[in-house]
Amino acid sequence: MGDGFKNLFVEVYKKLLEHFGKQNWWPVDWDYHLREKTNPFDEVVIGAVLTQNTSWRNVEKALERLKVKGKLSLVWVEKAPLEVLEELVKPSGFYRQKAQRLKEVAKFIRSTKGRVPRREDLLKVKGIGNETADVILLYGYHQPEFVIDKYTLRWLKRFLGVKWDYLTAKGFFEENLPPNVPVYKEFHALIDELAKNYCKAKKVECEKCPLARECPFRREGTE
Repeated sequence: MGDGFKNLFVEVYKKLLEHFGKQNWWPVDWDYHLREKTNPFDEVVIGAVLTQNTSWRNVEKALERLKVKGKLSLVWVEKAPLEVLEELVKPSGFYRQKAQRLKEVAKFIRSTKGRVPRREDLLKVKGIGNETADVILLYGYHQPEFVIDKYTLRWLKRFLGVKWDYLTAKGFFEENLPPNVPVYKEFHALIDELAKNYCKAKKVECEKCPLARECPFRREGTE
């Protein structure tokens, strides 16, 4: 789409940042990890699995149960009895499936012994799809892999009039942004804030949106 669009992308990022402020994703309980001498990275991985097909509010409930009755640690997740893990992650939904996935992911990541895994190897782990892999790589390993989710796809459809799959949208962002990890983190989080507050699935609030002037959806009002 050329340099003109790259410039627009920069403006979009600046406007969202000015409107919402820094989001500082991925949310991690630093005090907990200092106290328990655990690795904040583990919380990112656990949260990435638990957030599949549910709201972050439900993930927070599951994480809190893990902190109180278990431990936010991949070592603990791998060794804990499956039924115990299932009970603790129940608030996140699909708890039997997610507990099993957490064990698979914990086993794989611990087998890498601290090395950054290749994206294609992460995708071979049962329960890790494109979004989960990119969350782990971007927020856990700090690699320049842009995360796409349902909010991003909804915004792209309205703002650019495109209906893309995950990999097409991911490639688009990575082609039009420098491989800057902090920017990737913030841009993804800011688009999510936009989608949750204004560019909603049904009750769209275009008049309050910081991108209203540039957005064709506001002018046309069509999907």
